[in-house]
Amino acid sequence: MASTDIATRELNNPMDVAEYLFRRLHEVGIRSLHGLPGDYNLAALDYLPKCGLNWVGNCNELNAGYAADGYARVNGIGALVTTFGVGELSALNAIAGSYSEFVPVIHIVGQPTTQSQKDGMLLHHTLGNGDFNVFTKMSAGISCYVANLNNPHDAATLIDSAIRECWIRSRPVYITLPTDIVAAKVNGDRLKTPIDLSLPQNDPEKEDYVVDVVLKYLHAAKNPVILVDACAIRHRALEEVRDLVEKSGLPTFVTPMGKGAVNESHKNFGGVYAGNGSNAGVSEAVESSDLILSVGAIKSDFNTTGFTYRIGQLNTIDFHSTFVRVRYSEYPDINMKGVLRKVVQRMNTLNAAPIPPITNRLPESEQNSTDPTITHNWLWSVVGQWLREKDIILTETGTANFGIWETRFPANVTAISQVLWGSIGYSMGACQGAALAAKEQKNRRTILFIGDGSIQLTVQELSTILKNKLNPIVFVICNEGYTIERYIHGWDAEYNDIQPWQFANIPTVFGAKDNYQGYRIKTRDELTKLFADEEFNVSDKLRLVELYMPRDDAPAALKLTAVAAAERNSK
Repeated sequence: MASTDIATRELNNPMDVAEYLFRRLHEVGIRSLHGLPGDYNLAALDYLPKCGLNWVGNCNELNAGYAADGYARVNGIGALVTTFGVGELSALNAIAGSYSEFVPVIHIVGQPTTQSQKDGMLLHHTLGNGDFNVFTKMSAGISCYVANLNNPHDAATLIDSAIRECWIRSRPVYITLPTDIVAAKVNGDRLKTPIDLSLPQNDPEKEDYVVDVVLKYLHAAKNPVILVDACAIRHRALEEVRDLVEKSGLPTFVTPMGKGAVNESHKNFGGVYAGNGSNAGVSEAVESSDLILSVGAIKSDFNTTGFTYRIGQLNTIDFHSTFVRVRYSEYPDINMKGVLRKVVQRMNTLNAAPIPPITNRLPESEQNSTDPTITHNWLWSVVGQWLREKDIILTETGTANFGIWETRFPANVTAISQVLWGSIGYSMGACQGAALAAKEQKNRRTILFIGDGSIQLTVQELSTILKNKLNPIVFVICNEGYTIERYIHGWDAEYNDIQPWQFANIPTVFGAKDNYQGYRIKTRDELTKLFADEEFNVSDKLRLVELYMPRDDAPAALKLTAVAAAERNSK
């Protein structure tokens, strides 16, 4: 104890480790912390108010992880707190999704005392075998950095490094906080120097060389196009992409995971490219190009409609966070942001092909239809007409995730979906986190489309939404179960059925009163009138809409992807 006192007296501005950690979170823009209390994190949670942080308090750790992910996608970075063992393991599915999709989430785990761990004590929430590192090892594979705060001497350094790695690499980090370290002292004067969140600079000579190579092919191309994917969003290259689109005048397309990366009201925007699932006219425009500037690509099965891309590497320049690939030549350790910036600066006039028109007009087959049934072929263009600038729109894995491809967004819309990880129920938790970030940013609507099967996994977050006075608009697509699974396998199988719920009544069970409004919409006319109702459009309370659609209806892109998935699964 004496040595600790001496060490503390040597600090100019002693500060408790927990306070230091939470003040660093505040510094990088986090204002709300998701998670659940547990006896190994309770003492740490006492520090939140003095650090300017709001405690959300979710219904379970899995939902908290989803919510931290949704919060991070809107806010730029998110965090959650769980307790040792039972709490942290419940969150791992969500954290794995954040890792898979490059979402920066800081996972803080309250642990037993360092002495208890050294002694291998038979404590609750352990496996009973004295191994206190087993859960850390589980998280290590889905984290880009692990900070075990077992010693106050290096705690501040580890905290700063973890937050920096989370931001720079845009992936989750894992921080342990034993109960006896919570009030241990670190040098508070470190807070006077903000964490350096700047990207490492590219080697100037190498960067210039890559830029010259890119420009050589770009200026020689007859009909180049731009294709923007998810990692342009995750690695914060949207400003560079915007300038590239503006100055080049080139036809610009996004992938499903890249929705929201480009201003879709811009004259250069040509729609969604996803191989066979592309918007009308898009696959022809992209695949006939002699040079594709591909920014932040993630060529997963659902993002490419079952790997149906027909673009060759010989006609592609790939820009990524850690490398650039020009045709078959790869340049490692070079970040796309610096390269794109110089390409824009040094670019001459380019050859630009015509841009295929894309609107939210109804398909011809629907324009004169008298069928009152709400179908996917009708719905998603109408949604595009209803959306407003700066909206945040979330779509669940399944029909909504594929249907939104046909929606042209207004300017500055944020799209959230989990196309790669695809954990069912993700979007309900993410909606809570996104709505909270939207509330902090003010004047943004949060809108969710989720299936009746998916919401049953995470419906408790409606309670968290009410508790935190959030105001999303939630559409529950009522189509009798797991439609995407039916298209893959087991069309009439019992395992793809669900117990029907009266979704519009559920928020009242969670205590909703005048802060909630429910709706049941079964026809096109009813939905059109609802969209036109200005009271509905004002985001002043939770609104939940039961949206009834046929069981066997799905977007065309989902059908194509499901067939491809079924074929792969059968081999």
